[in-house]
Amino acid sequence: MANAWFETVAEAQRRARRRLPKSVYSALLAGSERGRTYRDNLAAFAELGFAPHVADLPAKRDLATTVMGQQLSMPVLISPTGVQAVHPDGEVAVARAAASRDTVMGLSNFASKPVEEVVAANPRTFFQMYWMGGKESMAGHMERARDAGVKGLIVTLDWTFSHGRDWGSPWIPDKLDLKAMARFAPQTLTRPRWLLGFAKSGRLPDLTVPNVAEPGRPAPTFFGAYGEWMRTPPPSWQDVRWMREQWGGPFMLKGIGRLDDARRAVDLGATAISVSNHGGNNLDGTPAAIRLLPGIADAVGHEIEVLMDGGVRRGGDVVKAVALGARAVLIGRASLWGLAANGQAGVENVLDVLRDGIDSALLGLGRASVHDLVPGDVVMPPGFTREIG
Repeated sequence: MANAWFETVAEAQRRARRRLPKSVYSALLAGSERGRTYRDNLAAFAELGFAPHVADLPAKRDLATTVMGQQLSMPVLISPTGVQAVHPDGEVAVARAAASRDTVMGLSNFASKPVEEVVAANPRTFFQMYWMGGKESMAGHMERARDAGVKGLIVTLDWTFSHGRDWGSPWIPDKLDLKAMARFAPQTLTRPRWLLGFAKSGRLPDLTVPNVAEPGRPAPTFFGAYGEWMRTPPPSWQDVRWMREQWGGPFMLKGIGRLDDARRAVDLGATAISVSNHGGNNLDGTPAAIRLLPGIADAVGHEIEVLMDGGVRRGGDVVKAVALGARAVLIGRASLWGLAANGQAGVENVLDVLRDGIDSALLGLGRASVHDLVPGDVVMPPGFTREIG
């Protein structure tokens, strides 16, 4: 595709918006209620500055790190996000892109592609689960992921099923039957390239979630699985401990925002936590993750790997997060916009943009390695951080 390269994640987002049907793009943008948390995730990074040097700068910079025992070429990994049907290859394309750029793929149990296909595309895959259904069912899903060869488990806890957006929620069908296709047609006809991509693949967007299918039964639809998740009573800390013990390998808790919850994660033997507010898609009014990161990293960073996600759009954001205590960041929307803009190559483009930005910031800060970054490399305005719990 001519002129397919883009120089920023913002441009990937613009291309995704032009390419995708309106409701599909809106589903990626998401946010909840008045969108305060979504906006704060972005605004908070913009409030932080850098303290650069001008001489004795390193000629070479080392961006590599590890997360839950896996080597990464840079402190960025793909965040698990559900049903990536913005492109025919979905999560498999994202996994291939992550593998080509030497980083980890996070796969949601609400993904549109089976875990076996994704691990085949990128052996360094972390599988993400919610607390849903019975323990026997969850143990079966963990066993399937283990048999497929995933390298770690991510358990996402920060979900309150927030509904209603002040700007309106997109219409997404439960399945693409004739009635749904007729209703969806006006949107798709104005986005012929998106429609053509699926036509060439010989299949319609798949709105099922194969990784929560029970043995011998067809995969449920996204909303069918979502309904079961909503009906499942939320877990206790003892339940979370059971998941960690049942898994028995590298284990990350995603959605941590409070100091006391971070300490509980340490106590139950988690390998890592991600400071996160679900990208602003959850309980609106939760502080930006980057505001919460320094306090949590100070409290438990010497005992557990601390990551963060939410609002990362450029390499400089990654460097700010690492300087303030994160081992690495997870990206969600950025990779999805790259996928929508140009498939696997678009995700690779996003990862290249972030890598270049990280390298540039390290050079300016005079740091030869991401492991040399310190809070003093960041200019933080008074009152920036939040500590809760």
